[in-house]
Amino acid sequence: MNKENVENVRVTRARARAMKATSTTVIGLRDVTNISTKSSHNNKRIHTSNLQKNEGCKKRKTKAASEENASLQVLTTKENVQKELAKDSSTTTMKDSLQQQVQPYLIVTRFSMQNSVNSPIEDINLICEKLRTSVGFGIVDIDLEAKDSPVWTSYAPDIYYNVHVRECEKRPLANYMEKVQQDITPTMRGILVDWLVEVSDEYKLVPDTLYLTVNLIDRFLSCRVITRQRLQLLGVTCMLISSKYEEISAPGLEDFVTITDNTYSKKEMLKMEKEVLNVLHFQLSVPTIKTFLRRFVQAAQSSYKVAYPELEFMANYLAELALVEYSFLLFQPSKIAASAVFLARWTLGQSEHPWNPTLEHYTNYKASELKTTVLALLDLQRNTKSCGLNGVRDKYKQDKFKSVANFSPKPVEPLF
Repeated sequence: MNKENVENVRVTRARARAMKATSTTVIGLRDVTNISTKSSHNNKRIHTSNLQKNEGCKKRKTKAASEENASLQVLTTKENVQKELAKDSSTTTMKDSLQQQVQPYLIVTRFSMQNSVNSPIEDINLICEKLRTSVGFGIVDIDLEAKDSPVWTSYAPDIYYNVHVRECEKRPLANYMEKVQQDITPTMRGILVDWLVEVSDEYKLVPDTLYLTVNLIDRFLSCRVITRQRLQLLGVTCMLISSKYEEISAPGLEDFVTITDNTYSKKEMLKMEKEVLNVLHFQLSVPTIKTFLRRFVQAAQSSYKVAYPELEFMANYLAELALVEYSFLLFQPSKIAASAVFLARWTLGQSEHPWNPTLEHYTNYKASELKTTVLALLDLQRNTKSCGLNGVRDKYKQDKFKSVANFSPKPVEPLF
């Protein structure tokens, strides 16, 4: 087959495709690319010209259609707005109507509306004010007032639900002095914790370090027998571990050796550190009294228009008194924290009952469930046993803590 025959065959196939395509659309002429070399230039110019014309017509039609659709949408929108305005004008203003439309959506995603261009800031503030009281009858949503990222406000309830569950998993034995230990007594433990309160205050450690230190001590003593000669070594080593975990700038090993008046060497302290971590399986993230106290004080502060610092200091004072007392291992950390807030509000001269629906909601405790713990805390506050351990009391007599240790408690029995 010669060259001319090949070209003829190709032309025939191209024409067949072109004829078939013309029955449906003109754009199909783009496929005519296998025509003979002699006519390719002319056909290319013709098809290009036709395509430009067709595309121009198509653009004009599309533009006209889009303008027509836009005008129809504007008219439809205007009609809808006029209907809505006519419907709502007799009962509410346009501003209230906007709030009613946005409020259900805010309940699902509280902070997504902050980036919405359709909701003015003042409307969102009004909606949040309504939502604050929508948690339940008499219950304030304390997470809406948080200054942290809005993401925190969504996760906070789940976080504290999980913490409530985990507090039972990491608790020490309430009777390890009787069941495990042979050479130490609750009084020795109280002297150690009272001394650690002074150490934490001297080094200006964060409160979480002190609470975690006591938790590590009690959990270790629930598993291992220790002699009284090594009890202080255990205490200062647990504070070393807690400082590394909680503090931004933790005291060095030398500082803790010095605080014991060089009773123990660095080598002994490092050896005890390894032993404690291995016995506790490096489980340092545990719920303590302070974990719950921070949340419960926040709920209690919602009753005031302005933050009441004495309330936080008094609750911390009562909670630290409970740290020193061995018998308080019987109570869950969350119950001690809730009872400290209860007694703090009552001690500071509240005219109404110290417990309200907001506190009951966030603590998961009714007032009647706190009676035993509150009465035990009241005994510590009054110092009915004439305890000579004054580390906590001296600390909270300072002016920086508003001298809350000097407040006289009132009878609480009528509250139950």
